[in-house]
Amino acid sequence: MKRLAKPEGRYNLVVEDAPIPEPAAGEVRLKAVRSLISRGSEMGARYTRDHAVSPEVMGYCMAGTIDAVGEGVGHFEVGDRVVALSPHAEYSVRRANADSPADMSWVVALPDDVSWDAAPYYPLASGSVTWVDIEEIGPDDTVVILGQGLVGSLMLQVMKARGNGYIVAVDALDGRCQMAADLGADRVINAAEEDPVAAVRKLTNGSGAHLVVYAVGGPAGPRAFEQGLDMLGVDGTLHLVGLYEDEPLSLPSSKIQRRRVLGGYYGQRIGLSSYRRAMQLLASGQVNAERMTTHRFDYTESAAAFDLLWNHPGDALGVLLEWDR
Repeated sequence: MKRLAKPEGRYNLVVEDAPIPEPAAGEVRLKAVRSLISRGSEMGARYTRDHAVSPEVMGYCMAGTIDAVGEGVGHFEVGDRVVALSPHAEYSVRRANADSPADMSWVVALPDDVSWDAAPYYPLASGSVTWVDIEEIGPDDTVVILGQGLVGSLMLQVMKARGNGYIVAVDALDGRCQMAADLGADRVINAAEEDPVAAVRKLTNGSGAHLVVYAVGGPAGPRAFEQGLDMLGVDGTLHLVGLYEDEPLSLPSSKIQRRRVLGGYYGQRIGLSSYRRAMQLLASGQVNAERMTTHRFDYTESAAAFDLLWNHPGDALGVLLEWDR
């Protein structure tokens, strides 16, 4: 079989041969149809690093079919359409059962009304549903989402589907700002053209935002985090979602008085309810996977796909790898 691998060396990505794995008891084997590249974790923690990375953690947004079923698995059959937390690989083996309805499953059934192209967005969409569940957003609250990559874009759409809050999207890339406008943001701020802190303060008559979602991370993260604190209103919440800054984030005590900072999935897990809601949003088009998908590559062109996503983030957002050509 073929799979993506990251040997030693920055930006060193190869498609290599590997044995087809066999499922053990309680496991299923998956045959890939589509996988989605996550710019945040796959670039920040893998592609841009000098050290070698295990193929098992190269990717986690895959859709395909059940190819083989291990002993003791009764709820999946060969041929079932599924989505999995699984790497970029032609075949992979994953645990079939969740411990409880509150736990995220490695493999979930793909409803008939969710297309192959939309399906790989499920892991990030279900995460976005959980993140938004944590946040307390009233009908008139001003919500700022810093960063309109995959996560920021998905959180924008989940919030709009919920119907609460005045949603402000912030990014410094023209293409992502246009995407946010197309996906329904109430206001889009291009941070390359105007001061986002001043713009948010003006929108709120000087009081600041009720909620700021930090979905930037990476090299631009520290500056964006500072801006998030500066635009946050009294009794507001800063929700920390972005990662991989490679340096500490500044958290001055004077700026967090009467404000709350939440880290990631604080107090929640991505369970069955998040799965159902994410699938409904993908099926209905309220999470518009078609609009978010900017490029498709055959898996043999994976190196070009990663290069595009890393070096041209203003042109690329959702990049799919196709395994069934």
